[in-house]
Amino acid sequence: MILLKNFINIFFVPELRRKVLFTLGILIVYRLGNHIPVIGVDIDRLLAMMQQPTGLGGLFSYLDLFSGGNLRQCTLFALGIMPYITASIMMQMLSLSIPYLEQLSKEGEYGRKIINQYTRYLTLGVSILQSFSFAMLLERMGLVIDPGWGFRLMFMLSITVGSLFVMWLGEQISMFGIGNGTSMIIFAGIVARFPHDIIKIIGGVQERLMDPLIAVLTIAIIIAMTVAIVFLEKGERKIPIQYTRRVVGQRMYGGQSTYIPFKINTAGVMPVIFSTAVLNIPIFISTILASRFESFKWLAESFSPTGILYNVLLFILIIFFSFFYTALQYNPDELAENIKKSGGFIPGIRPGKKTAEFFNYILLRLGLVGAVYLGALALFPTIIHAVLRLPFYLSIMGGTSLLIVVGVALETAAQIESYLIEHRYEGFLTSGRLRGRR
Repeated sequence: MILLKNFINIFFVPELRRKVLFTLGILIVYRLGNHIPVIGVDIDRLLAMMQQPTGLGGLFSYLDLFSGGNLRQCTLFALGIMPYITASIMMQMLSLSIPYLEQLSKEGEYGRKIINQYTRYLTLGVSILQSFSFAMLLERMGLVIDPGWGFRLMFMLSITVGSLFVMWLGEQISMFGIGNGTSMIIFAGIVARFPHDIIKIIGGVQERLMDPLIAVLTIAIIIAMTVAIVFLEKGERKIPIQYTRRVVGQRMYGGQSTYIPFKINTAGVMPVIFSTAVLNIPIFISTILASRFESFKWLAESFSPTGILYNVLLFILIIFFSFFYTALQYNPDELAENIKKSGGFIPGIRPGKKTAEFFNYILLRLGLVGAVYLGALALFPTIIHAVLRLPFYLSIMGGTSLLIVVGVALETAAQIESYLIEHRYEGFLTSGRLRGRR
């Protein structure tokens, strides 16, 4: 009942209401793109090929998860948001190695605008490369009705424009909506697959492909994983900050104490998204090589979503991107300097360099715990698939997908909650409204 009241309160805050409705509208437009197919592809044969659990079928099914079902229908949004994520990763790496880009990243809003523009250009290049590879792969598999350069150019143009449009939709959410646009687009794509997974479980029980007990156990594990993710995502380390008293004119400022919260998972869901995007490249290459050369078949099997090599690399990349993304978000020296300028200090620790070293100490250990937690969550569902011997792959059981869904939902809920708290005196709370009338 309280949750329902809080949800209704959203519509009493005009700014928040506009942001939520705008985000929902953008996601509806994104989902509508799922029904605009690209001309020239035999969809029925593509769907039949994707039913195969290994080889190219397994690759396409895995990539289809992050496109929200667009890949299996070969729609305009078949590439989804992944080219933009790949370009973002490349730009962040280049910002650490190229002095010009590093200087731009330190120039505030102006520098970010320039880097974002470069990221868009790079997204265009990545989209063209991926769409051309996709077209050649479809032709090689015999899934094209009329192969040739006419199909290739039309396919590349359609898919590239669709990818850039999805990137634009994500940017609109970030600027005018609620939540991170890239995460929300991926969130919508993954959630769209959940009803299909539920139907697949029910169908598997009815066709006796899955034992009813295994089906109930699978659902129970999904619920338990969701609860564990919510519990750990809410965990944080509070660093107390004490401010000294200052007399300015005839007024006294400071003297109060507060704290800085550091979450266990300081990087959020971005390390999982980045790691998955990076691993899509070797998966794609190894699958193509295996389709042409028998000697590379072992490599494709190892790089499958259930393969050992893939999961080991996924764990390592998640840890790497967790520290990398945390370093981008938190600068211990800058944080310590800002606290010092504000007249604050951590009890028992000297302001300045010692405070920066303390922040670095905390972030390093929290980052390690958060990184291992993210990596374990990403691998655990794969282990469950192998132990329970599920007859089909469930996207809802994927550690990356479930983590992204729960993480994005929590981040969005936190933003909504901050808006509600900020406007608590404007009459959206029932208690506040009653007090105002009295």
